[in-house]
Parts: sequence; C-alpha cells; structure tokens
Amino acid sequence: MKTKIKRIIDICLSLVALVLLIPVFITISLSILIFLGRPILFLQMRPGLKGELFRLIKFRTMKNINEQSDALRLTKFGRFLRSTSLDELPELYNVLKGDMSLVGPRPLLPEYLELYSERQMQRHKVRPGITGWAQVNGRNALDWQERFDLDLWYVENLSLFLDLRILLLTVKKLIIREGITAEGEATMKKFTGNRE
Repeated sequence: MKTKIKRIIDICLSLVALVLLIPVFITISLSILIFLGRPILFLQMRPGLKGELFRLIKFRTMKNINEQSDALRLTKFGRFLRSTSLDELPELYNVLKGDMSLVGPRPLLPEYLELYSERQMQRHKVRPGITGWAQVNGRNALDWQERFDLDLWYVENLSLFLDLRILLLTVKKLIIREGITAEGEATMKKFTGNRE
C-alpha cells in the first residue's frame, strides 16, 4: 500500500513539475545548443527496480570529445547545470514513466551490478530516485561505503514522511550547493568493487 501511494504521488508531482517547468526546459535546451551544441539530452542505460535496465534522460553537461577525463569534458556551463542539479530535470519523465521515483537511491552504472555484494544489491528493491538519502547526506563527497550504507538505510526505513523530509532537505542542499563532486574528481570516483 505504501509503495502504491508513493507511486501515485510520483505521477502527480512529476506531471505538475513537467508542465510548470516548460519555460525552464526551453531555456536550458537553447543554452545547451549555444554552449555545447547537439545533442541536448544525454541518454544512458541504468539499472532500476530489481536491477532491470532503463534509459536515463538528463541534460548534457559535457563536450563530445574523445578525452577520457570528465574534468576535460566538463565545461563551465556544464558545471553550473550540475551544481544546481538542473541537468537532472529530464528525469521527471523517467519518474512519470515509472522507471524512477522522486526519492530513492540514485541509479548507478550497469557495470557496477556485477561488483555489488548481496547486501549492496538490496538498493534495487525500490525504484531509483532523482534525489535520495545519500544525496542529502553528502552526495558525491561520500565514499562508496558511506553511500551504500545510506541507500540501504533508506530502503529499510522507507516511508512517505522520510520522502518528504528528503525532498525538503534536497531544496536546502541545492541552495547551498554542497557535495557536488568527490574530492579530486570532476564528478564521482568509479566504484571498483566491495573493497571500497
């Protein structure tokens, strides 16, 4: 029952947000065309509920060049989109479709699936979220063990009140722009296995 109510709230809020944010979507899209060129959107497969893959949609923040380093591909404009989390707005469509929830563990890369311990895999018992307990408690500044511990705590303590608390804390974090990158990294250090 709790998950059904959560899903209804996700549909209603994401639909309202998508309509209200149309001017913001247009402005960001035009800005990406000017500063980064095409494509406007970044599409990537990510594991969701039960580890099933879905196509994540974000605004593009990096240049399309062959450099391996995110630091070299991430522009000043891209950093602004990431620091304000404006690049995440298209994920509202993922929420509306049912791939994601407004709140839940962030969807990570598919190649990490085979590296998870049995306990770490429990993060896929719920839909991934645009924001989550780990995001409001350190975001990319956390090490992997801390992030997994927070994700799993959320899964084990899921409630509508907790979701509301996380949404309110997310607004606060966006205002102060805390924990956007890992120390010494342009984004987040790669997960290499359970020894992390």
